[in-house]
Amino acid sequence: QVQLVESGGGLVQPGGSLRLSCAASGSFSNIYTMRWYRLAPGKQRELVASITNDGTTNYAESVKGRFTISRDNAKNTVSLQMNNLNLDDTAVYYCDAYVQLPGGARYDSWGQGTQVTVSS
Repeated sequence: QVQLVESGGGLVQPGGSLRLSCAASGSFSNIYTMRWYRLAPGKQRELVASITNDGTTNYAESVKGRFTISRDNAKNTVSLQMNNLNLDDTAVYYCDAYVQLPGGARYDSWGQGTQVTVSS
């Protein structure tokens, strides 16, 4: 199976920056689209950003111009650079990867989440 481990969350002041990382490990033959989601108290889960294995990116309107998603296919990692953070960015951020197992099965693998808190 595939494990995703996120890191990089924490407490930051408004206007500050954080960089989240997510590393995939385990037995897989391919990783397709990788995504970052977030879940804030009282809100629905939001797709923040996605990146395909050829580098095509998409962003939620709320983070365009502030967040940048990137991936390193050689290291099976995806990152989310978050700049100019505001209070509305406070949430648990989850990494998701659509993976293919050696036997051919494909599924979404999820990380455990990392807390991002923006507060003065």
